[in-house]
Amino acid sequence: MIISGADIVAWLGTLLWPLFRIAAMVMTAPVFGAQTVPVRVRLVLALALTVLTVPLLPPVPAVEMFSSDMFLIVIQQLLIGLMMGFAVQLVFSAVITGGQVIAMQMALGFSLMVDPQNGNQVPVVSQLYVIMVILVYLAMNGHLILIDIMVQSFHSIPIAPSGILPDDIWELASWGTQMFAGAVGIALPAIASLLVVNLAFGVMTRAAPQLNIFAIGFPLTMMLGFGVIFVTLPSVAPQSLSLFDQIHELIRNLGGGG
Repeated sequence: MIISGADIVAWLGTLLWPLFRIAAMVMTAPVFGAQTVPVRVRLVLALALTVLTVPLLPPVPAVEMFSSDMFLIVIQQLLIGLMMGFAVQLVFSAVITGGQVIAMQMALGFSLMVDPQNGNQVPVVSQLYVIMVILVYLAMNGHLILIDIMVQSFHSIPIAPSGILPDDIWELASWGTQMFAGAVGIALPAIASLLVVNLAFGVMTRAAPQLNIFAIGFPLTMMLGFGVIFVTLPSVAPQSLSLFDQIHELIRNLGGGG
């Protein structure tokens, strides 16, 4: 049995090109790319997904190693995977932003803790919402849907020196406005309720100037804020599901795919 250099290059390309796209997606996607997940675990997961995905993929192009086309293909695969993971992260950023707005309204903006998903400090209220949305994401099999979209992307965006267009990057950047719209949708009930509370405190201050509004205002605002969160928390799940559906549709349409 004679194995030529071209056969080795073709075999390596069959594994390497999908690995770059899958690894980039795993490193940036929610749940998979959380800071609490060790890098070795993410790497093993990317390798396992690549081995399972390769038999389902169309033939990869024969490209010479260390050529200009090879570097273009690597850049394209990394860019596609990063865009997929980053797109889903936008939904979690919307939840974090909404929780931060609520925390500021109920005087808990100073209460911070490290978010294990992103590794930065976020308000405790945001962390509560993030944990809930992660559970919703897993319950709806969002991680499996993302893997399925990634496998389908090899057909809609084949492995080639060209794939992602500037219009795709601009469309993803434009969808970032939905992140703030989703944050407002999550925080709006709490904002409206706490605004009424603050207006009531303002009327009380005008009616009784000798009343120490700061001594009773902060505890009452926190207590009412927790009550509002308890009442409005069930509405976060359908809002986050709608955002996930929109972002999954956006990822499917990358590169002109449907």
